[in-house]
Amino acid sequence: MNSLIKITARCLRSGAQAYLPRPADGRTWSAPARFLCADVKKDLGEIVKKDKVVVFMKGTPAQPMCGFSNAVVQILRMHGVDEYAAYNVLEDQDLRQGVKDFSNWPTIPQVYFNGEFVGGCDILLQMHQNGDLVDELQKLGISSALLNAEKESK
Repeated sequence: MNSLIKITARCLRSGAQAYLPRPADGRTWSAPARFLCADVKKDLGEIVKKDKVVVFMKGTPAQPMCGFSNAVVQILRMHGVDEYAAYNVLEDQDLRQGVKDFSNWPTIPQVYFNGEFVGGCDILLQMHQNGDLVDELQKLGISSALLNAEKESK
């Protein structure tokens, strides 16, 4: 019984933070993701479907804590993707392991589009380099800033 109370208390105290930019000023705000430890996979399934673009990363978009997370933030920024949910896995070890188990992908960051796992930094970089990212963003209803810049230069 005592261990159940400890686990419940830890679950209530923990919880990832979602960092979402405010469209007006570009700053971020945070809100608890409200994970229920008993059913992390179900909760993660709901979280990745809640927003068009979801990133599980080390740090925040304003302050990435690893080079790979920073690269994902920069790639999204280059394409003008400023509105996405970002979850800092450094704040919650259960989230960090849970997202790896959920996607069956061993590394962080992890990127999701419309609830579908895209990949990590290497996959997003490859998609950026070969132009597939522009197409995938269009499927989400997001017009890539790079595509718009290309049209303006012609």
